[in-house]
Amino acid sequence: MDIRQITPRFFVSPQIDPEDMAELSAAGITRILCNRPDSEVPPSHSAAAIRAAAEAAGLKFGAKPLTHQTMVPEVIAENSALGPDSGDIVLAYCASGTRSTIAWALGQAGKMDPNEIIEAARAAGYDISNMRDVLAKPFT
Repeated sequence: MDIRQITPRFFVSPQIDPEDMAELSAAGITRILCNRPDSEVPPSHSAAAIRAAAEAAGLKFGAKPLTHQTMVPEVIAENSALGPDSGDIVLAYCASGTRSTIAWALGQAGKMDPNEIIEAARAAGYDISNMRDVLAKPFT
């Protein structure tokens, strides 16, 4: 697994596997957030399959599939509620971790300094510096 820390309570990664749940739980993750649409994965890695494995391991699970077209304010607010704002220690995943990082960043827009958002993403290996102007005000 390639788990990358964005904040002390929010992590992102590329696609995870149902067999990863014990390791994620041992790492302190308490909630899995699926940001990857099922149309991108085989049935063995669908949200339902990951949910079943997560819940069997005692982890909470949320799904908010994202595409670039669906990253609108309402969806970002729902994603934040399921992930960073949930109070859990969250691992959000998608194909590469980029969408999950962008969704987190949009959810923090207007709450955090844009430079801090960009630096947190950069430290995790994601360059979102092109979003500086969008991150300077609430994403509404």
